[in-house]
Amino acid sequence: MIYRRGEEKICRGYIVAKKDDSSLRKSVYTTYTNIMIPIQYLQPPAITSDYSLPIVKIADDWNKDDKCINADRFNADHLIISGSTYAGTASTVTVGQTLPGGGKAIANGTYPDVFNNDTVDSSFGITSPIFLQEITTCGTDIRTIYVDPSVITTSFPSKSELALNLTPDGKGLTFMGYVSAINQLDVSNSNTPGITEPGNPVTTTATYRAVAQINFDDPHFIYHGFLTPKVTTTNAYPGNNGRAGILGSNGLYYTVGNAGNGNGSPAVTAAAGVQIVIPGQNATPSTPGTNQVGSFSITQYGYNIADKTAKDNNFRGETIFNNTLYVTKGSGSNGINTVYQVGNAGSLPTLANSANTPITILLGFPTNLAKNGKNVNGTVQPIYYPFGIWFANATTLYVADEGDGVAADAATSTTAGLQKWSLVNGTWQLDYVLQKGLNLGQKYPVAGLPAADNPATDGLRNLTGHVNPDGTVTLYAVTSTISGSGDQGADPNEVVAITDRLSYTTAVQSASEQFRLIRTPISGQVLRGISFAPTNKEKDGSGEDFKREH
Repeated sequence: MIYRRGEEKICRGYIVAKKDDSSLRKSVYTTYTNIMIPIQYLQPPAITSDYSLPIVKIADDWNKDDKCINADRFNADHLIISGSTYAGTASTVTVGQTLPGGGKAIANGTYPDVFNNDTVDSSFGITSPIFLQEITTCGTDIRTIYVDPSVITTSFPSKSELALNLTPDGKGLTFMGYVSAINQLDVSNSNTPGITEPGNPVTTTATYRAVAQINFDDPHFIYHGFLTPKVTTTNAYPGNNGRAGILGSNGLYYTVGNAGNGNGSPAVTAAAGVQIVIPGQNATPSTPGTNQVGSFSITQYGYNIADKTAKDNNFRGETIFNNTLYVTKGSGSNGINTVYQVGNAGSLPTLANSANTPITILLGFPTNLAKNGKNVNGTVQPIYYPFGIWFANATTLYVADEGDGVAADAATSTTAGLQKWSLVNGTWQLDYVLQKGLNLGQKYPVAGLPAADNPATDGLRNLTGHVNPDGTVTLYAVTSTISGSGDQGADPNEVVAITDRLSYTTAVQSASEQFRLIRTPISGQVLRGISFAPTNKEKDGSGEDFKREH
């Protein structure tokens, strides 16, 4: 953040940043894991179309040992947020040009109107550079560094992408993206080089999906000022997108995503859902590189007619807890929107057993159909939209619910926000839903964004959390939005935090708990994943946090 003369930021009574002159723009150097990195002060918001040079942003409060603490007063760790900045210009799209997914463009490449093209091309999207922003837990900006766009990019309006997961040793982060240049159209619905789907209208260059891993104890993780991840390509998720990748303790990546944008095929079905990707083993057109883990069907829960198998496995959130993989489904009109366990408790799937790995709904979580809300007995029940999940312990699970994406429903939703579930006698029970302070359905202004496009919060997407010594839990989440935009995934969104007492099980007990804003929206930027910052600490506790080396 850049502060004007005399401005200060206060968090729980502490001055955490102060700067006398926001007009300063200079190059400095700082040692970062034994590398000298050029740093520039930049005035946000920054919508930059030229990514031929690295863009690295630091806060004015470069002292990592500032007095910033969050509201729980125990956790002073830093957070990493993944996101993207729109890099297109007016010439990226020309009015009247034929779009890859069909239809003719009704808007040029200028943000935000460019995404009105989604109304004529349902596959419309534009690839953009990925950034990782480091902030303190009360929102003080530390630095933003871009991932090398020649290595991996994201699709700017694809709201379900770029989930962040820590590696098992806590020293690295993983996420998914595309091996594509920036400002390419409809890549998120392209085929992959090894799998071509019949009927997919997007017939432009087939594009690998990829898992990226950034190891912060590697002295070469920054090169020429860009973050340079190790990337493993896959042919999984043709016609759609990979959402998340997480490294298991067994050295395998577990990914989740959607597949299919046309007529489907056995190969497309086998490339959906949960996949195993072997780090460093890149896919080729002749070696698809897909290893599907299990396959869920609604018939497992008593429904007589099978749904679209690929779409039943349209997973988007994932976590590993106690060496068990969990995933969520919360979008699309097929399957069941709920929380799933993949494999047996305490045992991650392997290549040897992946084909027969069971995928089951956690007992007590919804089993009604996403398309109409009906359960197996025909009774209509609320439809949930789970996204990120985080275990506080073996009997407490927090679920971020995105909301249904309908503006008229946001303010009255009873499920959107942060759900708290407790395991009681072997069955999960919904304790309550935290919503206070999210201001669901209420538009918020964004500097530089036309008022007509101002978004409102609809719920939450990815999240992480921390158990505090006093018996509370502090959770951090990325918001979902609704707006009048042609594609709500392109809306500027926020990061919020809330502290919940772990022992609470009723809405009455938690009535005073309220979300607070820790990362404000910026026009031309979208926020996707969130994680605690990696460290350089060994498992015995030696070493220092990477974020404090400078």
